[in-house]
Amino acid sequence: MSLLYEAARDIQRICRASGWQFCFIGGIAVQRWGEPRFTHDADLTLLTGFGNEAAYIERLLEEYDPRAPDAASFALKSRVLLLKAPNGIPIDVSLGAIDFEARMIQRASDWDAAEGVALTTCGADDLVVLKAFAGRDQDWVDIRNIATRQSGKLDADLIFRELEPLLELKEDAETEQRLRKLFSKA
Repeated sequence: MSLLYEAARDIQRICRASGWQFCFIGGIAVQRWGEPRFTHDADLTLLTGFGNEAAYIERLLEEYDPRAPDAASFALKSRVLLLKAPNGIPIDVSLGAIDFEARMIQRASDWDAAEGVALTTCGADDLVVLKAFAGRDQDWVDIRNIATRQSGKLDADLIFRELEPLLELKEDAETEQRLRKLFSKA
């Protein structure tokens, strides 16, 4: 088993034992839904809500070393807790609270990532939403690969319904059209 999947399995075990709602996003989800590519960290969204973050942060810092001396205060400000697994793999925990994140986690499902390792990842549609919202060059490569690999399986209505309010938050009028154009070519 890879170090990445080992680290993901271990944090998933903690989340489940704590009764937390979560799912893996980022590179691990891309391995499932898009073109497998190298990823060096485990990204997950943990549904904390607003105002309850400190308890989740404290519990995770009991199990993991922080990647920065002020990890707890950074996480409270940025909503991302930067951890390091015992095997050295970086783990980025997004502290989820908005309705989209709750729905994404409800739609998440298990994936057999490696022999004996089932990881809960977001769905392909939600991964496209996350990637389009982030909008970095690699995200658009990932979206293209997801659209190709999942051809005919993506729910475009769901994607645009979830993406639209997120894009309004950052006053982004271009991403939706770029995504529609990409889908029309896929």
